[in-house]
Amino acid sequence: MSIAVTIVLVFLSILAIIFLTSKFKFDALMSMFGVSVVLALCTIPVRNLAKTLRDGFGSTMGSIGFLIIFGAVIGIILDKTKATYSMANWILSKTGRKRAPAALAITGYITGLPIFCNSGFIVLSGLMKSFSAMANISLPLMASILGTALYSVHCLIPTHPGALAAAGIVKVNIGYMIVLGALFALPGAAAAFFWSKFMTRHEACPKPEGGPAAAAVEPKDLPPAALSFLPIVLPLLLITLNSSLDVFKIDRELFVSKVLVFLGEPAIALLAGVVAAVFLLKKKEKTVLNSIFSEAIEKAGPILIVTAAGGMFGTVIQATGAGEALGKMLSSAGIGLLVPFLVSAMMKTAQGSSTVAFITSASFVAPMLPMLGLGSEWGKLLSMMAMGAGSMSVSHANDSYFWVVSRFSDIDVNTTLRVYSTATLVMGVAVFVCVWLTSLFIL
Repeated sequence: MSIAVTIVLVFLSILAIIFLTSKFKFDALMSMFGVSVVLALCTIPVRNLAKTLRDGFGSTMGSIGFLIIFGAVIGIILDKTKATYSMANWILSKTGRKRAPAALAITGYITGLPIFCNSGFIVLSGLMKSFSAMANISLPLMASILGTALYSVHCLIPTHPGALAAAGIVKVNIGYMIVLGALFALPGAAAAFFWSKFMTRHEACPKPEGGPAAAAVEPKDLPPAALSFLPIVLPLLLITLNSSLDVFKIDRELFVSKVLVFLGEPAIALLAGVVAAVFLLKKKEKTVLNSIFSEAIEKAGPILIVTAAGGMFGTVIQATGAGEALGKMLSSAGIGLLVPFLVSAMMKTAQGSSTVAFITSASFVAPMLPMLGLGSEWGKLLSMMAMGAGSMSVSHANDSYFWVVSRFSDIDVNTTLRVYSTATLVMGVAVFVCVWLTSLFIL
């Protein structure tokens, strides 16, 4: 089969999932599984079909399974103890209720610096819902703001695996890239913020569960703000310390480094957050804990399955070779910074993983940078920012993070596509425009 036909089939499969889940309201798992099987049958050897599906599903489950389960436990405890209201009260007391969306965006941006966007959204989803209820702001708006704020830094800063691996491939200064990534993420998050507000301008405001009184909880009934923040802050701190070892080139053979590496693994860090969350419970009996753990597993189960199915679909697309072929076609166009951006954007849209898009596009583009006039240190750094911008565009049905945003926000697929997915496109384009404008002055 020609690569052109394969590329067409990949795009048709993406459209099929979008239409099946949003327009025809088919179950997301069965839609992705069915389309994945059909695409695999059409594009890869039959003997590899079962292994490809199994590996895609299993690797995604393995990478995010504990994150989702532990995050669900933290979220349930924060919700049951009203800790999310305590945090919302504290933040809103500093910003005012009218600025609740901006406060959540800042929270997501800071949180996303050290932590993966998936686990960050899971941990902060309860806080997001409290902001929505207490400030009387639509949930799709708040979900998109939080999702894109976390995503902006996830795709640009080399404390995250895609950017870190790509930095090694292109051989850029990681410290400079962290600073540039943090700066370029700001206009990206701001663009997504205003786009989300525009797209939800007619959305109805939420009705808090339990009636209007549920949004107003007496402060005396709430846990202390410091203790409420601890289950969120502790995992972030541990992951930050682990990430800093590579950034500052600290010897990992030191005893302290080994301890930080262990505690800073995202799953272990979130487990520490679970332990911290338990202190919020007034009753810590075995029956109470077992009830919470069972509820968390029941809540996490459907999310785990859907996100793993998204990973399976992405793996099938990778196996077709369509992403690599698109990258090679675009890499020969000779149009400067637009090449790394388009290569990464096309791969991201086609196969779903920002990490894979960033790493693979870096491998394609690195040898070409001198020919594109981007061989200097600044040229390589701006190329990295362009690829990071491309790896944001577009998060949709084949991206596991898309399903985390949708399911943990209790927002239907169609609304998530309309608000959040379009916001990631706007964010990626905004970051690229800022990168391109910067290049006019320093290249």
